[in-house]
Amino acid sequence: MEKGVLTRKHKYCVYIVASLSGTLYIGMTNNLNVRVMQHKEGKIEGFTAAYKCDRLVYWESFDEVVKAINREKQLKGWRRAKKIALIESMNPHWKDLAEHWGAEMAFAGQSIAGR
Repeated sequence: MEKGVLTRKHKYCVYIVASLSGTLYIGMTNNLNVRVMQHKEGKIEGFTAAYKCDRLVYWESFDEVVKAINREKQLKGWRRAKKIALIESMNPHWKDLAEHWGAEMAFAGQSIAGR
């Protein structure tokens, strides 16, 4: 590393969001928190908004963008049954892994009502 040069190490995530009816969408991002909130708020136009794919059911993290892109392409090429098996290997009940992301927290004796 050059003296005085600061490098920032990124994390890249491949993720699967699902609708309540089971429609799947596979994507890749360098900020999973922001991207999931965009899905939940319907801010990503097109397929995910039309099919209400807003529940994070699976994700993987990578240090290199090329690895994440290749994994995304790989997963998109899989048959639905293989995608479901992958999801269920980590999340057998298809829980929304981001259900409480962005939720406000209160300390003992505090209320979040009206905030």
